[in-house]
Amino acid sequence: MRASKGDRLVQHGRVVGQHDHVVEVVEVLGPEGNPPYRVRSENGHESIMSPGPDCQVRHKDERQR
Repeated sequence: MRASKGDRLVQHGRVVGQHDHVVEVVEVLGPEGNPPYRVRSENGHESIMSPGPDCQVRHKDERQR
């Protein structure tokens, strides 16, 4: 998985009825766009995240289309 500052990470709900959790990448801490990432949620909370297989990257240039 590779992400850049400004991309969004979507962690899909794991159980029926659970919504996806979307965060924005504010800093890439790994080499060449690899995890871990410093992310910010919609409420402004920041944390460090190493996404698993249930996570998807939405690149900022793909969202503008």
